[in-house]
Amino acid sequence: MTTYTYTDSPIGKLLLFGSVRLEGLMFPKGKTRKDPDPAWTHDPEGFFDVRQQLGEYFSGSRTRFDLDLTLSGTDFQKQVWEKLRHIPYGQTISYGELAKRVGNPKASRAVGLANGKNPIPIIIPCHRVIGKNGKLTGFGGGLDVKAYLLELEQPNGLF
Repeated sequence: MTTYTYTDSPIGKLLLFGSVRLEGLMFPKGKTRKDPDPAWTHDPEGFFDVRQQLGEYFSGSRTRFDLDLTLSGTDFQKQVWEKLRHIPYGQTISYGELAKRVGNPKASRAVGLANGKNPIPIIIPCHRVIGKNGKLTGFGGGLDVKAYLLELEQPNGLF
C-alpha cells in the first residue's frame, strides 16, 4: 500500500510517497510535478523522519540525509543515483564528471537522462550537477528551485 503526505518547505509543499520507505519526492511545480495517485492513502503523519530531516536541511543544520529509500529504476539509473549521493554538500560537478564517476566518460547524455529521472531529488542531490560551463541546466522542479538549493548549500550564500 502506498501512502503519501506533504511537507512544507521554502520551495513549496513537497509530496512524499512510498510503501514502507520513501520512494518519491515531488516538487509543487515544474516538469516533474505529480499529484497523488487516487489509490494511495493519505497519511498526514507519514514519513516523519523524512519530514524532520528535510526541515533540518532547509534550516541549514543538516548537510547529509540518513534515510532508508526504495529506488525503482534501471541498474544504470541506480548507479548514477548512488554516485549523486556522494557529491558533497555545497559542491557541484558537471555531467561529464558524473559520467566519469559512473565509469563511462562518454555517457554524459545518458547520465543526464538518469539524473532527470531521479525519483527523490534533494535527498539524492541531483541539483548538484551542472553544465560543464558552470551554467545551471534542466531540473525537474525548475531552474529557480535548483538555484535556490545550490545557494542554500553555500556557507556565504553565494552560488
